Amino acid sequence: MLTVVLISIVLGAVVGFFAGLLGIGGGLIVVPVLVMLLPAFDIVTPQHAMLVAVATSLASIIVTASSSVYEHHRWGNVPWSLAGTIMLGAALGAWLVGYMAHNISGDVLQLIFGGAVLLLALRMLGSRSAVGKRALPHNSIVALISSALGGIASLLGIGGGALFVPVLNYFSVDMRRAIGCAAASGIAIAVFGTLGYVIAGWQHYELSQGFIGYIYLPVLFGIVLTSVFTAPVGARLTQRLPVLAMKRVFGVFLLLVSAKMILS
Repeated sequence: MLTVVLISIVLGAVVGFFAGLLGIGGGLIVVPVLVMLLPAFDIVTPQHAMLVAVATSLASIIVTASSSVYEHHRWGNVPWSLAGTIMLGAALGAWLVGYMAHNISGDVLQLIFGGAVLLLALRMLGSRSAVGKRALPHNSIVALISSALGGIASLLGIGGGALFVPVLNYFSVDMRRAIGCAAASGIAIAVFGTLGYVIAGWQHYELSQGFIGYIYLPVLFGIVLTSVFTAPVGARLTQRLPVLAMKRVFGVFLLLVSAKMILS
């Protein structure tokens, strides 16, 4: 267990930095790593690895995203009138999907994860402008879109950034504010998605084994221990990088994650 915790501490430092930089919540890094790590140390069976990885990732995002949002708020990157609508829709979608996710095969879940991220990567890499040209739709439509994206994010344990950043950027929200809103959505997704996974996994694992529902506590502790400090560092860096460069970095990162999940 000590080895697992130490790996999680290093993982948390990396996750926190990219969560702040790109608003991704950290799940895009945490989930693939845990899918390999948990069965390797005989913590869970390969069949449950994806569910536990997703649930633990979501739980860690509560802390990581909160730290990231605080820093983005200080820089004025969170338009709360828009972020509030997004968080409300994302919370509803995340709770519904988190509660039902245990009915989906882990292998299918992994392929969905890889395919969804691949599409987003291609979209980001193909973009030639710093911001899209379409206007934001009505708040009710934004909430509906957010519910769908929140459900997908909860299903994959990836927080809000990978889905919300490209969509908001497409609707004329500049990259920095899109990242701020995505980080805020990550809190709602993580809280309500985690609740769903705790309820769904309660009958499968016990606290004496180190679990709350599908959440593996030693890994969660290790990730949170460092991510809470590195997330603000990444958030501050967003103020210095060119917007198009950030989109390219984001796209390449998603492409690598997608390839790993699909090929494995």
